[in-house]
Amino acid sequence: DMELAFAEVSSLSPKGGRGVNMRGHSFIDSALRYARLEPVTPWFGDDTAKHYQWYPFINVGHYELAKQLKGNKKDSVIGFYKEGIERVWNIAKNNAFYRGVPFIWCSNNLTTSFAIQCYWYRQLSNDKTFDELEQANFDWLFGCNPWGTSMVYGLPSWGDTPTDPHSSFTHLANYPIDGGLIDGPVYTSIYKNLIGITLYKPDEHEAFQSDLAVYHDDYGDYSTNEPTMDGTASLIYLLAAKEAVSPVSNVHAKNATRSELSNETFSYTQGAIVRGDSTKKQLAIVFSGDEFAEGGNEVLNTLKDHNIKASFFFTGNFYRNPAFTTLIREIKKDGHYLGPHSNKHLLYCDWNKRDSLLVTKKQFEEDLRENYKEMKTFDLQKKTSHFFLPPYEWHNDSIAAWTKDMGLQLINFTPGTLSNADYTTSKDHNYRSSDLIYNSIIKFQENSSAGLNGFILLMHAGAGPGRKDKFYKRLPGLLTFLEKQHYKIVPINELLN
Repeated sequence: DMELAFAEVSSLSPKGGRGVNMRGHSFIDSALRYARLEPVTPWFGDDTAKHYQWYPFINVGHYELAKQLKGNKKDSVIGFYKEGIERVWNIAKNNAFYRGVPFIWCSNNLTTSFAIQCYWYRQLSNDKTFDELEQANFDWLFGCNPWGTSMVYGLPSWGDTPTDPHSSFTHLANYPIDGGLIDGPVYTSIYKNLIGITLYKPDEHEAFQSDLAVYHDDYGDYSTNEPTMDGTASLIYLLAAKEAVSPVSNVHAKNATRSELSNETFSYTQGAIVRGDSTKKQLAIVFSGDEFAEGGNEVLNTLKDHNIKASFFFTGNFYRNPAFTTLIREIKKDGHYLGPHSNKHLLYCDWNKRDSLLVTKKQFEEDLRENYKEMKTFDLQKKTSHFFLPPYEWHNDSIAAWTKDMGLQLINFTPGTLSNADYTTSKDHNYRSSDLIYNSIIKFQENSSAGLNGFILLMHAGAGPGRKDKFYKRLPGLLTFLEKQHYKIVPINELLN
């Protein structure tokens, strides 16, 4: 801290490094004196440390000081960075992930700090010896690790990222904390000796846990899955540094299509678009259906009364059911969007282990083609119905990639409300009443800074005889509320244009 303070004062002094302190020492010499007291950040090359013992986990002072030095003094300070990196490299070179950072609490914070030091060393020395090591630590944060998951909530938007962090915002209010860096894996020995940890759901990463280290995407694990402000702040710096040296050019932005540019404003989960532009006061209301549609005609009449266009996604089962033919024709006649929802309403991936597929790519493609075959009887084509809502509204990044391979775009509902629970019955453990569902939408609108902007609000065309409390009967009141809030309700193709 003292080294950084003197380096900063020196950079701001009218005399630069020739400025002196109260004892007559130059600011530069004072900074150098403190730099030599701790040339290498102590955790570098070590395998353990007490909680936050060596915080901050990186020496910022060396970087700010070296930029002002010349000759041997500059080489000496740069050498401090190199020595620390070599200590980590001597451990990292022995494993496939180039992992030389200890699995203590906030290991992701240490990883971020180490990657930054590699970056600073390269900037100061032009030495590219440790480029791969630097990149390996960056990649570790975004999925190149034994658990195959990004350690940053919501980033990348199309990838496997934490979904159940130790955060009251997400646990109690389903509030997204995109960009939050979680603590990261810890030694198994540490985890087993912590007090008050309880996993609230089956461990989706169980197959990848080891005697060395563990990570859990579970609200109950405060040691590995808690987002940290200081770690996230460091990550922001690292990402900014990466962006500063990236080859992205204004030419690309200038030549990009409107669709390519607008996609940057969408929100994604596991490769599916789950929200449109949150800066625009518009949303899409989506209805899905497989075997029930008792609310179809009432929904259509309500939409017509409010002069609103919605979106409907049906399975092949639904499209070929003679009982629904008239309804489908009326939906199309009224100008609503019609799209696919799979043919046989397959469950694509395990409910508890989301990355475990239950279908092959061939099965997925054949099923979806059959869905479009049934749609063709209503003159619905892929070119005008290219958005695809997965069955059960459950998918993973593989499903998103397979969808893209077929020239389609996967979508899903926006998390945060309970609208998608309108199919539950009073016998279900997850039953949600219409009052509770309605109030969840109102509450989200009132409590979120962006309200329902860009929302994909999902409901069902029917819930079947098991549910007596039909939510579609609340649709008139909901539409009136949204209109009073000045929302423009548009079909999905217009929301994601």
